[in-house]
Amino acid sequence: MFHNEVISKLPRHLMQLVIDQHYERYSWQDHSIWRYVMRQNLAFLKDKAHSSYLEGLARTGIILERIPDINEMNRILSRIGWAAVTVDGFIPPAAFMEFQAYNVLVIAADIRPIDQVEYTPAPDIIHEAAGHAPIIADPDYAAYLKYFGEVGSKAFSSSADYELYEAIRYLSILKADPFTSPDVIAKAEYDLALKEKSLGIPSEMALIRNLHWWTVEYGLIGELENPKIYGAGLLSSIGESAGALSDGVIRLPYTVDAVYYNFDITKLQPQLFVTPDFAYLTTVLDEFAHRMALRKGGIEGILKAIESGSTATCVYSSGLQVSGTFSEYILHQNQPVYIRTSGPTMLSYDNKQLEGHSKDKHAHGFGSPIGRIKNTFKPPRYLDDGDLAEIGIRKGKNVHLEFESGLTVSGKFLGTTRCEGKLVLMHFDNCTVRYAENIIFEPGWGLYDMAVGEQVISVYSGPADPDAFGLEFPIPKEKTHRFEHTEDQKELFRYYKQVRDIRDSGADASELAPIWKKVSASWPGEWLLPLEMAEYCHQTNSQPELVKSLWKKLEDLASENEAVRNVINRGLNLLR
Repeated sequence: MFHNEVISKLPRHLMQLVIDQHYERYSWQDHSIWRYVMRQNLAFLKDKAHSSYLEGLARTGIILERIPDINEMNRILSRIGWAAVTVDGFIPPAAFMEFQAYNVLVIAADIRPIDQVEYTPAPDIIHEAAGHAPIIADPDYAAYLKYFGEVGSKAFSSSADYELYEAIRYLSILKADPFTSPDVIAKAEYDLALKEKSLGIPSEMALIRNLHWWTVEYGLIGELENPKIYGAGLLSSIGESAGALSDGVIRLPYTVDAVYYNFDITKLQPQLFVTPDFAYLTTVLDEFAHRMALRKGGIEGILKAIESGSTATCVYSSGLQVSGTFSEYILHQNQPVYIRTSGPTMLSYDNKQLEGHSKDKHAHGFGSPIGRIKNTFKPPRYLDDGDLAEIGIRKGKNVHLEFESGLTVSGKFLGTTRCEGKLVLMHFDNCTVRYAENIIFEPGWGLYDMAVGEQVISVYSGPADPDAFGLEFPIPKEKTHRFEHTEDQKELFRYYKQVRDIRDSGADASELAPIWKKVSASWPGEWLLPLEMAEYCHQTNSQPELVKSLWKKLEDLASENEAVRNVINRGLNLLR
């Protein structure tokens, strides 16, 4: 892979999702599919896409003639501070957004089959490279995309969310495979519908994914009555880009209420949202972020962490980050005054694990008070050694600490841990922690590390230092289907290559005649290759008899086969 400084900063748990592009696997028909879609998109989008689209194609290394090489893309993207990696289809939403936070575009390595030229339910390189990449050349949009990644990757998911993701991924893989039987697809659609109905109250991730869909994937920009396209799903879909601006699609002003509009990736969207400009996208995202545990913290955030049943991080007002699976809390006057994790827990500051406080150190969980210490006027994070001495807390001495909540900590004081001058931990031996009549830590449990902070100011999904914690995203159950081309297909692809060589070299169009004779006899349903031949004859203004034969064949196919009618007619329209 081309060395891109942005990629070198990716954490290990994201790099585990990156795969090789295997550029050599693309057939010459694949390159023609790319070229067909790009020609159609450029013809339609030149005055309907946001103004940054056409400029962005050039600035991000996207060319018309062939599928982009990820190495070449990275060479060019590095100039604007971004990078791209290839992955296997849909990846977990949290991972997708975290890549964005690192200024990395995630690109599905596969390309849609020829029977899904207009629209594919699975992510492919047309959607990712030709859809997502160009718009990031706009600084305001690039800033929004990065910010979305930073916020979205911290959103809480539920176990039902992950099951839904698996079902969506599975269905998209089945639909992208031309050999999948209708019965298998029908069952997968039924299973997906059941999972959607059983989601219950939507999680933060479910809601923020809606915002992502209606902006990054299917967004419109400008005036409500005459908007432009910027969403990648529209920029990469011939069918939907045309439909998006038709009277058949409802257009709504973009607001935070878009979180309540769910979407179906396998169908055309019934409504789309229009933002006045890219800066407004960040305004709406900020509005939603203020509703998240990431910004609210407190008991609401703690409850979300417990309900998630997975690794989360609680941030004390001192800056101490506690990462683990949260299981218990104590309330006093409706405020959290104690939290506890079960299982391996890590303590961090500024997203870096504190020395001596790994998961191994706190292998059986971590519990600590929240709140102010009695008889102190400063917030606890600002207490220096003199302040502690004034209330009887001296190193090597037995002390009794009482919080305003009534919770007490008694034991031999061993010292403190400070970060950037702030008190974040106090350490005790032979320690007892009580609340009311309950003992919540006993001397026999070992040394006691007490977190310091009067509030939990932020709670978010995942560990503060993912690599130190050993975070790994679960491996999807279903891999993208790979299949070998038949000898018949390989022979057809060789003719695609011959036609491309004729066009690239500027050879006489008469060389197409024997190719057409063979193709028309052996592959009577083939439409894309004769369309490319007709295009070259049109371009060179030659071979009228060959053009007549090609044109008649294409018109007959369009008339007889509804499945290819639109793509053929769109191709012919570019030649008229």
